[in-house]
Amino acid sequence: MFGPRDARVRGWFLLDSYLPTFFLTGAYLLCIWLGNKFMKDRPPFSLRAHLIVYNLGITLLSLYMLIELILATWEGGYNLQCQNLHSAGEADIRVAKVLWWYYFSKVIEFTDTIFFVLRKKSSQITFLHVYHHATMFNIWWCVLNWIPCGQSFFGPTLNSFIHVLMYSYYGLSVIPSMRKYLWWKKYLTQAQLIQFLLTIVHTLSAAVKPCGFPFGCLMFQSSYMATLVILFINFYIKTYRKAPSRTAIKETPITTEIKNGFHKDCFAAANGFLNNKKAQ
Repeated sequence: MFGPRDARVRGWFLLDSYLPTFFLTGAYLLCIWLGNKFMKDRPPFSLRAHLIVYNLGITLLSLYMLIELILATWEGGYNLQCQNLHSAGEADIRVAKVLWWYYFSKVIEFTDTIFFVLRKKSSQITFLHVYHHATMFNIWWCVLNWIPCGQSFFGPTLNSFIHVLMYSYYGLSVIPSMRKYLWWKKYLTQAQLIQFLLTIVHTLSAAVKPCGFPFGCLMFQSSYMATLVILFINFYIKTYRKAPSRTAIKETPITTEIKNGFHKDCFAAANGFLNNKKAQ
């Protein structure tokens, strides 16, 4: 359907066959379903130490990918407006190696949802959350096999920067004494939206002034990013623009219940997407 695969990534871990990616995605969805059933009548886990270590690890991996992509594209003299797949030589291979880590990070990030399940944060397991996690891993298997460098560098560079901020935020939010300093969750969502819009503009710029990058891939990426923009705007409106009803305000208890180290009615942040409860 897409033509011959890029020979430069032949033999790389998980890339030669689609089956591992397919089965890992299936296992992810199955874990959500079975996990919710398993946790139904059980108390939630706290997992504070696990969350700190996990978020720190993803933050460092994202920082590595951000720096390496900037250095590799600078070395290769990448054209920001449109960059083909073969003109940069060794720099293209360097970019492809970083993008493999970006692809692999998407299966690591399945753990975001597993933490939600174990902590019984079912309200966080939205369609947007699952759709984004499951599709990104599969799409990037295709990217690595057919367009592993060139114009493909831009989205992961922006996303790695966003993830440095986002997973730092999630890690800090697990520490109760740090929550009073975390006033910027709304701006993280805004930054994600800007990221998607910039990626669409960058992708379409290569269609306006072609450089040999596959046109079909540009159209697919733009369409996929458009779905994320729509879903994130919907999430943003529901989370930050919807005023609480008078009934909800009256029913809000004055005191807060502490459960597993977290204030129930205080703002709580978690890996993935944040809920919309505000500090009373």
